[in-house]
Amino acid sequence: MTRQHTAIGANPWIWHSPVAGAALAETLPRLAGWGFDCVELPLEGPTDWEPEETVKLLDATGLDAAAVIAVLAPGRDLVRTDPATVRRTQDYLRRCIDSAQAVGAPVVAGPVYAGVGRTWRMDEIERAATVDEWRTHITPVVDHARQAGVRIGVEPLNRYETSVFNTVTQTAEAIAPLPADGIGVALDTYHQNIEERSLPDAVRAAAGRIAHVQVCANDRGTPGADHLDWTGFLRALRQSGHQGPLCIESFTAHNDTIAVAASVWRPLAETQDAIATEGLGFLRRVLEEV
Repeated sequence: MTRQHTAIGANPWIWHSPVAGAALAETLPRLAGWGFDCVELPLEGPTDWEPEETVKLLDATGLDAAAVIAVLAPGRDLVRTDPATVRRTQDYLRRCIDSAQAVGAPVVAGPVYAGVGRTWRMDEIERAATVDEWRTHITPVVDHARQAGVRIGVEPLNRYETSVFNTVTQTAEAIAPLPADGIGVALDTYHQNIEERSLPDAVRAAAGRIAHVQVCANDRGTPGADHLDWTGFLRALRQSGHQGPLCIESFTAHNDTIAVAASVWRPLAETQDAIATEGLGFLRRVLEEV
């Protein structure tokens, strides 16, 4: 039986923020040259890059668009906020979906519920009400995604970045009543390392609803230069039936905006290139073994 090839991608945030057209023009040829299969496309601002030009870059490099990454900056919220903010956030997410459709990305992934860094305490009743409110406000966005042939990946974040969805189980339970072809779970090993007792168990908790997978070391650095159970994690992904790409997401300490936003206060590898190239090599080796 032939083992299925798992595509591996990277996020230009490893080097740049925001990721504008010039950053993509510089980064995509290098990713292709190193042997990556695909690329994540962060969309911090609705006009950071133009889909038409991005498609030309993808065609020229032979890379696929793995996902458009939605950025829930402060002021983008779907819960515990005013109606105008909800509408603006929904409009932004629709723009992400439209951009994904235009470049051929199957997923829009991110913490599509509340601004990153926004936290508050909730008892069980308040949490249930917040989840209900989120379902109400994300539903028209999911409808738009389904019409576009795009799936939303809801990314649980660690406790320091949100108090809404921290674990995969919380996220899977929240999306359970929503259509599976329109919304799933986006896994990120950085957050799961903090919040989950077992990476393989976290994968199993999302089995059948996994929309996208991001990978990096426990310190946000190079996959493999860490203590994570990569064999168990990747084996669980295969067993779950998920066939999407693995995308390396990391950040640079040399960009003021992203360093502060991602709390990257020191270099995470000898070079930013090493995060991508050494991570690619490591993932290829482990995938051959699982």
